[in-house]
Amino acid sequence: MPAIVDFQTIPQLFRRLVDHYAGQGRAALTYKDRNSKEWVDISWKDLERRVNEMAGFLHKRGVRKGDRVAILSENRPEWAITDFATQILGAVNVSLYTSLPADQVEYIIKDSGSKVFLVSTNIQLKKALSCFDACEELEYIVTMTERKDDHPPYVVQWEDAMEEGASHWAEEQGRLRPVGDEVVPADLAALIYTSGTTGNPKGVMLTHGNFCSNVLGALAMIPFGPGDHHLSFLPLCHSFEHTGGFLAVLACGARITYAESIDAVNKNLSEVQPTVLISVPRLFEKIYNLIFKSVSEGPGYKQKIFDWAVRSGSMAAERFKAGKKLSPVLKMRIATAHKLVFAPLHEKLGGRVRFAVSGGAALPKAIGEFFEAAGVTIIEGYGLTETSPVVSINPVAKPRFGTVGHVIPGVTVAIQSLQDQSIIGQLSGDDYPSDLTTDPGEIIIKGPNIMKGYWNNEAATKEAVDSDGWYHSGDVGRFENGYLRITDRIKHMIVSKGGKNIYPGPIEDRFKSVAWIDQIMVVGEGREFLTALVVPDVDAIRVYARENNMEHSTTEGLLYDERVQKLFNKEFRDYSRGAAAHEKIRDFRLILEPFTVENGMMTPTMKPKRRIIESEYSGLIEDMYAEVV
Repeated sequence: MPAIVDFQTIPQLFRRLVDHYAGQGRAALTYKDRNSKEWVDISWKDLERRVNEMAGFLHKRGVRKGDRVAILSENRPEWAITDFATQILGAVNVSLYTSLPADQVEYIIKDSGSKVFLVSTNIQLKKALSCFDACEELEYIVTMTERKDDHPPYVVQWEDAMEEGASHWAEEQGRLRPVGDEVVPADLAALIYTSGTTGNPKGVMLTHGNFCSNVLGALAMIPFGPGDHHLSFLPLCHSFEHTGGFLAVLACGARITYAESIDAVNKNLSEVQPTVLISVPRLFEKIYNLIFKSVSEGPGYKQKIFDWAVRSGSMAAERFKAGKKLSPVLKMRIATAHKLVFAPLHEKLGGRVRFAVSGGAALPKAIGEFFEAAGVTIIEGYGLTETSPVVSINPVAKPRFGTVGHVIPGVTVAIQSLQDQSIIGQLSGDDYPSDLTTDPGEIIIKGPNIMKGYWNNEAATKEAVDSDGWYHSGDVGRFENGYLRITDRIKHMIVSKGGKNIYPGPIEDRFKSVAWIDQIMVVGEGREFLTALVVPDVDAIRVYARENNMEHSTTEGLLYDERVQKLFNKEFRDYSRGAAAHEKIRDFRLILEPFTVENGMMTPTMKPKRRIIESEYSGLIEDMYAEVV
């Protein structure tokens, strides 16, 4: 659905939305008050006042056009207020993941040359204090949480900053308000640091034109509207939520409610009852596995009813996508299936979700098809931080699971041969409908959404964006009847000892819907065959153990029980029967510790750090190949 106002910069978007809703008392943002535990609305008028106050503070403390303002915070109204305040001054937002350790925080603040640093909790304040002296350009820290002890003079309480800013804005608004009007699309709006699986993160320079063109292109394909309500819980420092869950949602007139925390999302879904759900595949995978675990634990008749309901939902979905009406009998089947099977799923999501958007990683095809059958269509898209981020989106009416959909308007995607770098085929967002089908190659992208470059890193910029303006994604993919399919990352490609090129991503996706498996990483670089490191779903294994009278005093003892090992052996045997010889998984090892951000095995965007994982479990890996001569 189109944006409700015209805009080319973020200051234009903000001011015009405020004017559009003037006098209506309409809520822009909602949050749960930490003291009263009640949900509180912030109207557009109130949001404008708060943004002006923060802008007044930043300006009084010396922030000018092009200066960097860093934010280390969970999703909350203060993040949005600070971002808009930064934008209307022509300054640059530098957002950080709250999970980052102090040394990485210091690196980003120092590399970006941030002048003011806003932090949420006392945990984040400690990180800021620890790096202050090492960051020469950093002048002030603003803390959103009241401190219980004395603080250095360069630390300012949020409430004090807003009071100071209100006074300065009142005195200088005639001079300050026009500053945002002078911002142009080519001006820098944000530095988003890629989490990277190796080395230091790179600061991706995204302009106002990058963000705004991407919002408009995405909204042309996603039916957000003024009646929609979004529960925001993905990190706002990630480009997916920044563009899709913040700017795009507000641009189409919808409302944002901030989840209390990641841990409270399930509770907040039922309280807030959002109409759209923007998430990463991990949430859908967990819900899917919980449902299938519950069904498998039930009596046989329950499993038969469940299978019947899924078949009925799939039949209805196929007719909808084909533009056909449902017969009275099928309508009755769907109503019965919803009542008997799917109603709890809808309640878990709040009961009002019209559709969901998935990004950040591949959504397993089986999971997309199940949710569609249950009446919740998941629109999978594709993008990268360097592309602002949206490149393609599945059409709501005709999603093709296993693909990432059609290229959005204004953007062009080409498939480049991995052998001779020739263009195999290309599509722009204006070329549909299309039946283009190509062989696999590297996905390269061109359009107004392509980053300005990497901050302070011209060499990396030249490596990523060629002289013709194509951004080289490092992803392998192909077009299938106009739909873009991602195969894997080029750098993740495994070259076997026999010289076969193997992409582990699709293989790993095959196992994400297995009840016993929580996480998996395929191994085999330079080896005779593939093996796997598996983090089991311990809760599912314990249920299986109870049902089969298996008693163990330790989790480790349970996992190494012969009967449990047979469960995993069967899954890998079933997969390998239909796999090419070089893609069969010949052995596996179960590991107790999940891959997490905290233990350094995952990036903040939940991508596995393969080299670190292989190093950590090198002993287990060598054991799987010990008998190879």
